[in-house]
Amino acid sequence: MLYWHLKGQSLPGRLHRLASRAYHPSVIPSKVVPLSEEFMSKSAAMDALVTELDHITSQVRLGGGKKAMERMRAKGKLLPRERIATLLDRNTPFMELSSIAAHEVYPGESIPGAGIITGIGSVSGKECMIICNDSTVKGGSYYPLTIKKHLRAQEIARENLLPCVYLVESGGAALPYQAEVFPDVNHFGRGFYNMAQMSALGIPQISVVHGISVAGGAYTPAMSDYVIIVRNQGHIFLAGPPLVKAATGEVVDEEFLGGGEMHASVSGVVDALARDDEDGITLARTAVGDLGSAAGLTAEPDQAPEAPLYSVEELHGIVGDDVRQAIDMKEVIARIVDGSRFREFKAEYGTTLLTGFAHIHGYHCGIVANNGVLFSPSALKATHFIQLCSQRKIPLVFLVNVTGYMVGSKAERGGIAKDGAKMVRAVSCADVPKLTMVIGGSFGAGNYGMCGRAYSPRFLWMWPNAKILVMGSGQLSQVMAGISKDPSQHSELQSRIEAQSTALYASARLWDDGIIKPTDSRDVLGLGLSLAKRESMIGRLSGGSRLRPSWDGHDAGFGVFRM
Repeated sequence: MLYWHLKGQSLPGRLHRLASRAYHPSVIPSKVVPLSEEFMSKSAAMDALVTELDHITSQVRLGGGKKAMERMRAKGKLLPRERIATLLDRNTPFMELSSIAAHEVYPGESIPGAGIITGIGSVSGKECMIICNDSTVKGGSYYPLTIKKHLRAQEIARENLLPCVYLVESGGAALPYQAEVFPDVNHFGRGFYNMAQMSALGIPQISVVHGISVAGGAYTPAMSDYVIIVRNQGHIFLAGPPLVKAATGEVVDEEFLGGGEMHASVSGVVDALARDDEDGITLARTAVGDLGSAAGLTAEPDQAPEAPLYSVEELHGIVGDDVRQAIDMKEVIARIVDGSRFREFKAEYGTTLLTGFAHIHGYHCGIVANNGVLFSPSALKATHFIQLCSQRKIPLVFLVNVTGYMVGSKAERGGIAKDGAKMVRAVSCADVPKLTMVIGGSFGAGNYGMCGRAYSPRFLWMWPNAKILVMGSGQLSQVMAGISKDPSQHSELQSRIEAQSTALYASARLWDDGIIKPTDSRDVLGLGLSLAKRESMIGRLSGGSRLRPSWDGHDAGFGVFRM
């Protein structure tokens, strides 16, 4: 979700846009009739979903509530989102990640945003990953989904070579959930491992300690390259005064044990001592400004950005809220890509899948988009196109609305299993950045072929109407009816599966990087592509990618395609 939108370059009025552009054969002609009954019905349905998303997001931004915010302000502190706003360059976008994480996940507990705010924004003219504890939510404690969100932000930072700025105020692990946050590979300690790995790769790690940083949480600043602490407010210690007394009998206050003055002048744990929150953030901005080439390069577009011919607002009426209805994906592409130009690949072959080249905000990309169920020709076409993009080092954008691969005796005898596997293999092995946007359904193996979460896209976003599940709830219920003889279970199962398929359910569990409004799609994809190009530029200058070393220095390729 973008706090502030990238400045568009669209000209006012659809007719004026159309009249001002010369004809080009790659321009997608639109057949949309905005005043039709179907369009207006779909638009109203999507409007309702966006309104619901706005309401939930506005509640998340209140953090732990007004009382918690007032207590924080009474201590002279900035609120977590105020810290982020102060850190960011003025009038620049902040792309928040997984904003509704943990929404209605923990019974009896409200953990807005999973108690942590993560996102990408510009600091001192440099794109950074920002990871900010929301101490108004359970004191910034780490629940299982807090850790998952923290680690996902670090994964994105590593893939895109983004400096990390941590705004720290956390009581550490949520102890009632210790079995779920402490022992396993992707739990609490993994964040510190990631910090060490990124620092070794030359990806800067900077921390500002605004409040308590205790126990395992003390290692966030301790593992950073540069640490700032706020005087008489920030505290870093492995064990707080009560635990110290219980363990050793020593009676000591927080400031003597781990306050800013002590760490700045005695232990050397921190590198700079700030007067208050504002001063700490100013020091952080200065530190980012001093990163030099370690902060990466600005990725200029491949060509001058150009607004689409058609209004992005029309996406609501094109898609609606019912994933069972077909979506003409060309109409969607026409409202996302520059000049509505799409240079289609194999246009007459495998027509239930669209493939082709375009630019988004000036950045070159290959697009793979569903226009129906995946047949063997569609899968083969995708495989060919993905290989071409991998060979040419062109990032891939997947626009997903897929029920899966075709089933039945004709499809099986035609080799749908091996042809679908070719597509899955190509997606798995293509050595280019991949960005996925689910704008309808993402069902069954179609989720795999269209670069679902398991296939490590750089980013995966969902529209409010999107659904992810192994098969439609109706079909699943019918399958189970053939196994179970208790009919009362079938309707209950169908209702439960339907509830678990929604974008809200998925995003709350971090199966994506956030639900976005359809009207934000172009800007969000443009930012993702700019980050992808930035990483590729750094890779070329350093003699190859530092993040994906291959065996013996050679590209691992695609393995064996089943013929």
